[in-house]
Amino acid sequence: MAIIDLRQKSQCKYDILSLGEIMIRLDPGEERIHTTRHFRVWEGGGEYNVARGLKRCFGQRAAVVTALVDNPVGRLLEDLIYQGGVSMEYVKWVPYDGIGRKVRIGLNFTERGYGVRAAVGCSDRANSAASQLKKGDIDWDKIFGTDGVRWFHTGGIFAGLSKTTPDVIIEAVTAAKKHGTIVSYDLNFRNSLWKDIGGREKAMEVNRAIAPYVDVMLGNEEDFTAALGFEVKGTGESFSKLDPTNFKKMIEQVTKEFPNFKIVATTLRNAKTASVNDWGAVIYAGGEFHDAALRPDLEIYDRVGGGDSFASGLIYALMEGKSVAEAVNYGAAHGALAMTTPGDTTTASLREVEKVIGGGGARVDR
Repeated sequence: MAIIDLRQKSQCKYDILSLGEIMIRLDPGEERIHTTRHFRVWEGGGEYNVARGLKRCFGQRAAVVTALVDNPVGRLLEDLIYQGGVSMEYVKWVPYDGIGRKVRIGLNFTERGYGVRAAVGCSDRANSAASQLKKGDIDWDKIFGTDGVRWFHTGGIFAGLSKTTPDVIIEAVTAAKKHGTIVSYDLNFRNSLWKDIGGREKAMEVNRAIAPYVDVMLGNEEDFTAALGFEVKGTGESFSKLDPTNFKKMIEQVTKEFPNFKIVATTLRNAKTASVNDWGAVIYAGGEFHDAALRPDLEIYDRVGGGDSFASGLIYALMEGKSVAEAVNYGAAHGALAMTTPGDTTTASLREVEKVIGGGGARVDR
């Protein structure tokens, strides 16, 4: 019997639908945010990146639900999303007020680290169009019922954007479950999102309200502690050296409290320096754990999007009916490729992912 029961492709317009904010990411390349005079522009968002990866790397039919401002910056974001191949059919366009006093496009500045110098991120996203989405803005019954979606993905970044976004998620996942759509959720705890609206206590309150609707829960060790309140015994505040055995004990505790979780998966990272990480992953399903192949001393080019690409690789494999042991390796390989290329998501191909899974390098003979 399958761990998850997916709707048939023939019944659905889309294989994957993501709900979340999409921002313009400004990348200074090898320079610093506070001294550069040049930025490269990408589109990105924790939830969107998963849909983009599933489209670009894995060839799935992908769409996104979000809100964008109808001005030149919003249209730039539209053009970037089109390049990723993700459908914008369900995007809500919001009129521009002239100066962004009421609504705007969020910006994210991300500076890559190197050696002892850590990566630096700075978000400028308050009052974004996506943060102002509220219950009733989206016709979820049309999306999940009339059109049909096999898999729905959202997460804790969107949940932490405003007072109204958790209600949008609850409305969405309720409709998804009604129509037989699989729901995945990435806890993706970001202290900056929660610290002025109640901190970790508020994050736990919101995420625990959403958790009962989730089939596949994703998150790293800190996410499960900060966003759901589960502790990893023997792990310090830095979370720099995780004992997988203790983490597995925590997952068993998580699934006892939330038996609706059919699958729990996480990346495992040990940052030796900003540019050298140990990289792995673990998945729990059907009462069993499976570890991905460990990749020690992975040379990191860009840490942005590794977890999102892990999620898209994992979801692809599960959609294709592969075993959970295979799925965690698809996710880990795709995430590893994402962290060795620039941008919020990997530009890898399925052939490259499978090459890495097989133990080879990312080079693929043509």
